[in-house]
Amino acid sequence: MAAAPYDAVLVVSPGGPEGPEDAARHAHFGGPDPVRALLAALHEELERHGPRLSLYWGTRRGQPTLVDALRRMAQDGARRALAFVPAAHASRPGCREVLEDIARARAEVGPSAPEVDKLRLFYNHPGFVEPLVEAAAAALDRVPEPRRAAARLVFTARSLPRALAATCEYEAQLRETAALVAFPLGRPQWSLAYRGRGGPAGQAGLEPDIVDHLRALAAEGVRDVVAVPIASTSEDVEVRYDLDLEARSRALELGLNMVRAATPGTHPRFVRMIRELAEERLSDAPVRLHLGARGPAPDVCPPDCCPGGRG
Repeated sequence: MAAAPYDAVLVVSPGGPEGPEDAARHAHFGGPDPVRALLAALHEELERHGPRLSLYWGTRRGQPTLVDALRRMAQDGARRALAFVPAAHASRPGCREVLEDIARARAEVGPSAPEVDKLRLFYNHPGFVEPLVEAAAAALDRVPEPRRAAARLVFTARSLPRALAATCEYEAQLRETAALVAFPLGRPQWSLAYRGRGGPAGQAGLEPDIVDHLRALAAEGVRDVVAVPIASTSEDVEVRYDLDLEARSRALELGLNMVRAATPGTHPRFVRMIRELAEERLSDAPVRLHLGARGPAPDVCPPDCCPGGRG
């Protein structure tokens, strides 16, 4: 059977503040949404290598909205699109709620709205892992050489309520990513810590919290920590606030030297990965790149994936 035809790629991002006036929490950081840089790089990638797919952008909580994007797509004649969601790991907020938001936007646009199929998760795709390895290695190089071997590698991700995490493979996939990054670096000793509460007050979140974990490492006598964000694909305000501001300030108080690794951002291998994920869906015999033992994530999530209420 021939692969389904597609004529567009829709990048679906969370959206949020694009300037300090939008939220007090982000007042420390100005500048545009980093997704804009990814869009520019992806546009160039598709123009240079194909496939010939029009590129659109919609946000779930900002501008342009998903409704705006779908209306524009309909006006341009797009009938079927592949959605790239910059969430590498399974979770209700990063998967099922995105699909629900797309469905609501399509309903609002009406019969002319294009069909939208989400690209698969990429937590173990080499196009995601390899830029993380490169970034972690560069961060380790910033630790003074005499102390580098003893530096502790700490992978970080956004927390989720425990009850929500129990319904999906978020933790298992995070640990798979962390192990895939740590192995080529020759770092068998690593840890995973979480940032942010991850849900409403009163709901227990995944632990350890990054600040608590830094405190425990300092008590062990660790002097250098390399923090590697593995659930964020860009230098968004949450990464910058949670790690560059909050965690780093606590590390200084504890006498820890904390170096933070970069996110994939517009790394050429990461941008090429998006193209490769799209090409999978256009091929009758796709090459589904992946690392590790878990195999590639499915194109379509099972019906019982990531249940529970909205996070």
